[in-house]
Amino acid sequence: MNDKLKDVETADQLRACYPVMKQLRPHLETEDDFVARVTRMGQQGYRILAAWEGGEVVALAGYRLEENLVYGKFLYVDDLVAGEKTRGQGWGARLLEHLTVYAEQAACVKLVLDTGMANALAQRFYFRQGLLTGAMRFGKFLKAGAA
Repeated sequence: MNDKLKDVETADQLRACYPVMKQLRPHLETEDDFVARVTRMGQQGYRILAAWEGGEVVALAGYRLEENLVYGKFLYVDDLVAGEKTRGQGWGARLLEHLTVYAEQAACVKLVLDTGMANALAQRFYFRQGLLTGAMRFGKFLKAGAA
């Protein structure tokens, strides 16, 4: 596989990620909204690792280093998606392998991600990658803009 994995660092690189991210996050209505959100999230440590092939982003992972009292220092994967045209070609596994090495080098004790309860395909993929279920996350939507 002739590929290059690299962290996204410029607005142009972010824009190149938008079509693939939109497949995972269809609520991101515009490229400008995506760039603005990721820029804000970057101030909280969010980064995108993108897989490039032929000058195009074919897969990506959004991630951040975090620490809490439950795990200690860990790497959280917010987003993991391969583009529709390249699914099944090993991109997700390569991204997770790269992030695992990065997390180990950063002295993390765990790599963590969430997936939907009904997303059986993703769950099978994560099990094949050596990830195990360890918790059930609960949440509720709050009134937006109440400040």
